[in-house]
Amino acid sequence: MRLAHWKRSCFFIAGFALIVSMKTMAAEQGTEIAAQRIGYGNPVIGKEKSEQGRCQECHGAEGNSSNDKIPNHAGQYAAYLSKQLNDFQSGARVHEIMTIMAEDLSAADRADIGAYFGGRKMMQGEAVGAKPLAVNLFINGDPARNILPCVSCHSDNGKGRVAGNVVYPVIGGQRKIYLRSQLVNWKLGERNNSPGGVMNKIAESLSDDEIEALADYISGL
Repeated sequence: MRLAHWKRSCFFIAGFALIVSMKTMAAEQGTEIAAQRIGYGNPVIGKEKSEQGRCQECHGAEGNSSNDKIPNHAGQYAAYLSKQLNDFQSGARVHEIMTIMAEDLSAADRADIGAYFGGRKMMQGEAVGAKPLAVNLFINGDPARNILPCVSCHSDNGKGRVAGNVVYPVIGGQRKIYLRSQLVNWKLGERNNSPGGVMNKIAESLSDDEIEALADYISGL
């Protein structure tokens, strides 16, 4: 009985801490945006599921990984994370570890885990000396090559947005090597799960130097 009471107390304390965190996020970002980031899942249950499912071992308890090859999830839109997990399950996106990690997750599991990470303090980069090449592509794109500005989808400072049924993920403050690897994967066609294949079309037109510059710049936002 004492153990059960202790577990309930811990769950209550954890839940209270998450509620305080979400209220802080709502004050900083606005209630509507904060709600969009959390989605319809339960972040309190998601914290427990992400811990038991070993998500936090790689992506960090607060959603910030310690490995440059592993993405941050802190403040990421829950709907985006849920979609990626679903894509790993369906084979629309392939990764030797994530395909296995995602295979048994239900829709509720995906929503709850996404809600937990979506409610964390948003990932933040350490500003570096940006190359004009990267800044120009991020803000203006290159119409001559049909390269859309990154900001047109991923919003100011790459902090993402929701437009209709499409969720554009947070990329600002994401891990540099991870960003670079994904742009390369889009370019080579090894990843193909963006809406309408838009990321493949853009990445195909980017040079290796542009990919390097963009990954460096966006990771610092």
